Amino acid sequence: MYHDVLVPVTAETSDTRFLYHVGELATAIDAEVTLLAVADTNRDSVTLVDGDVVDALETEGEQALSDAEGVLESLGLDAHTDVVQGSPAQTIVDYVDRYEHDLVAMPTHARTGLQRYLLGSVTEKVVRLSPVPVLTARTDEDDLAFPYDRLLVAVDGSAASRRASEHALSLAAALDAGVDVLSVVDTGGIGPDVRAQLVTERARESAQDLVRDVETDATDRGISDVRTEIVEGLPADAIASYVDDHAVDAVVMGTTGRTGMDRVLLGSVAEKTVRTAPVPVLTVRHDGD
Repeated sequence: MYHDVLVPVTAETSDTRFLYHVGELATAIDAEVTLLAVADTNRDSVTLVDGDVVDALETEGEQALSDAEGVLESLGLDAHTDVVQGSPAQTIVDYVDRYEHDLVAMPTHARTGLQRYLLGSVTEKVVRLSPVPVLTARTDEDDLAFPYDRLLVAVDGSAASRRASEHALSLAAALDAGVDVLSVVDTGGIGPDVRAQLVTERARESAQDLVRDVETDATDRGISDVRTEIVEGLPADAIASYVDDHAVDAVVMGTTGRTGMDRVLLGSVAEKTVRTAPVPVLTVRHDGD
């Protein structure tokens, strides 16, 4: 499954419950954990202390790493630690490439507003840019359940969702978890005329093929507890409703590496789910179909 989990530790990501959650996951899949603090070079951090030049952000990062390391040690994990300088999101992504981590774990927050859409958080930027899967969870939730008893994988026929379903089934097999396979027939912008009804019917037939393929793949991997469902609506809203109405412990879905103002203003279905889901979300990036 995953062998080396990178956990960036910043003012935004230092949350004890999340660290426990990641530690429990790492223990379950026998993965190593690296804790990384990034001293943000976009901020003025150098100061004088007793005549010595000190980088306050590096010092702050070292303290955050020490605290996080203590949390993981309480679970029996001996984490690696590192402090580097740079712009946080890009530095995290570059670090993943350089040291070949295969999973990034970061918390996110439920903040909203135009500034949120224009700037995004470090976590959301990493979700967009990371070449490896990113596990996120909202830190305002009271409980982060582990082990995962059920995983929800959202499929839409894209290469990104196919890759995500492979990761979901691998994780389910490793954790002996059940799987819910959801396909959303996107009715956004479709009117009530006959032609629109035919389009929807064909989309439902395609969705049935999609969930059936994932169910077959799950059976081939020895996963017998599989539920499938096809719904109509807006994808992000439908996924949110499914999570609210069913006892799933985490969501797995694909995302792409697209950029641009439209991307920032509107976000993807995956990014909206990361921002709002009450359960952890594992996003798996694919750069094209």
